[in-house]
Amino acid sequence: MITDNMSFNILLILGALFISMICGFLAIPGILDYCKEKNLYDIPNLRKVHKSPIPRLGGLSFMPSMLIAFIIAIFVLDKQGKGPNLQISLWSLYFLVSLLIIYFTGIIDDLIGLNANIKFTIQIIAATILPFSGLYINNFYGLFGLYEIPFWIGTPITIFVIVFVCNAMNLIDGIDGLCASLSEFALAGFLYIFYEEGLYIYCILIGGLMGVLIPYLYYNMLGKPENNRKIFMGDSGSLTLGFFLGFLFVKCAMNNPHVMKFSNDRIMLAYSLLTIPVFDVVRVIFHRLRNHKPLFDADKNHIHHKLMRAGYSQHQALIFIMVLAFFIIVLNCLIFNYVGIMWLILIDIAFYTIFQILLTRYIIRKEKKAIV
Repeated sequence: MITDNMSFNILLILGALFISMICGFLAIPGILDYCKEKNLYDIPNLRKVHKSPIPRLGGLSFMPSMLIAFIIAIFVLDKQGKGPNLQISLWSLYFLVSLLIIYFTGIIDDLIGLNANIKFTIQIIAATILPFSGLYINNFYGLFGLYEIPFWIGTPITIFVIVFVCNAMNLIDGIDGLCASLSEFALAGFLYIFYEEGLYIYCILIGGLMGVLIPYLYYNMLGKPENNRKIFMGDSGSLTLGFFLGFLFVKCAMNNPHVMKFSNDRIMLAYSLLTIPVFDVVRVIFHRLRNHKPLFDADKNHIHHKLMRAGYSQHQALIFIMVLAFFIIVLNCLIFNYVGIMWLILIDIAFYTIFQILLTRYIIRKEKKAIV
């Protein structure tokens, strides 16, 4: 049964999503015009999929749109006196500071370029802020037979997880719509998790970020380069999305009964939402190590590149990956209560490995036939 308070909470979240979406539709055309005026384009090369210069500052719209929506939802809609009890914790403030650091780092990288080591160092610094505000992974929920872990172990693990997810989303941003679609998908899952827990302040932030991704996807996937209406999110977008998702995962993973009750199902779902980008970057890292290539050098060995080598178009590869992501989530939800978190991860790894082996063999056969 939906109560009046529940209805208002939903309205609050949908309002944030709608406001952010409108902000995005207003901001992105201006960003496109600015990029054209300043000649700020992502230039094609051998490792990139696009064939013509495309503006790369779409992510510039993400933070302002999300924050405007958040502020309006909190201070305007809540004036009616029907809203939930929204309290901004120290975690929230530290998170916003960290996110702004990542956001501006991405903008600088998009404008003038930054060395990979510099970006990596800044990510570590931004991620380090969170554990010292009290937010860190403090429980493994039975993974490797471990449960509660101390701060001195949880802190480096938390930093690693956030930085890893941040870079995973950055690296998977290789074809139209992929990073944004996977992010939208994951954000919807986290929205469900936090709504069920009654943490509406996070729901509003998530709704705000989901909203601005709608106009971005419109211009990214449907915009015409010849009309200067196609845009990429750039590092300002992908790093922001990755850091945000990494934070949400850590928030879900921290066992704090004063904030969220203990739930293995919550951890399973949070993990499942990030499986595709995380598994993809792990596979690429192993591939580079095996072939003695630098870890930070770009290549064309990601899942979307392989699907395109197999004959899929960009949009077909996008649909395939999204269906795969959905399948893994459904599979995990169905088997989790029977196998536990450890076996669930092993099953996912086995499934993804077999899929990659079969895909690679198909590509090899296809390319051999093309040579003949």
